[in-house]
Amino acid sequence: MLPEAVYSPVLFVTNISAAKRAKTQRHFDFIIVNSPLTDGFGTEFAIDCAEAKNTVVLQLVKAELYDEIYSKASPCGVFTLPKPMSKQSMINALHWMITAKAKLERLESKAVSIEDKMQEIRLVNKAKWLLIDKEKMPEPDAHRYIEKEAMNRCVPKRTVAEEIIKKYSH
Repeated sequence: MLPEAVYSPVLFVTNISAAKRAKTQRHFDFIIVNSPLTDGFGTEFAIDCAEAKNTVVLQLVKAELYDEIYSKASPCGVFTLPKPMSKQSMINALHWMITAKAKLERLESKAVSIEDKMQEIRLVNKAKWLLIDKEKMPEPDAHRYIEKEAMNRCVPKRTVAEEIIKKYSH
C-alpha cells in the first residue's frame, strides 16, 4: 500500500521487539503500528515513538477498540484509525501524516532559531559584563559599544561578543 517512490525505505516487522531494534538503528519519519502485533498490542510502543523528534506515528486498531486506544494515544501525539478501512482512508491518513511531519519540521526549525538567539544574548551579556569589569564601562556604554562595533564592522553582535570574551578570558 505504501508506494516506495514516496515512502522509502519501507520496513515491515511483525513484533514490537523487532520494531524497537529497527528504531535504534535508524530514524523513521513515519511509523505505522498495525495492532495487535505478535508480542503485544503496540500502543505503548506507538506512544514511545511519537515522543521522538520529528516522528509521526499512526496506530491502526480494531474498530471496537478505537475509542479506548484513541483516548490513550491521541494526547501523546499518536494518530489512530479504526480498521478495517478503505484504501482511500489510508491514503488520506498518509497525507495527514505528511502534513504533520512538515509542521513538526517547521516547529523544530523555530526552536533551533530561538535557541540560537538565546545563545547570542548570553554571549553578548557575558561580553558586556567583561567590559563593565575590565574596562570599567557603565552597562549602557558596554551594550552600545558591542552594537556599534557590530554595525561598523558589518558583523553579528555574536562575533564581537566572542572576540571580547576571548580577549578578556584567560
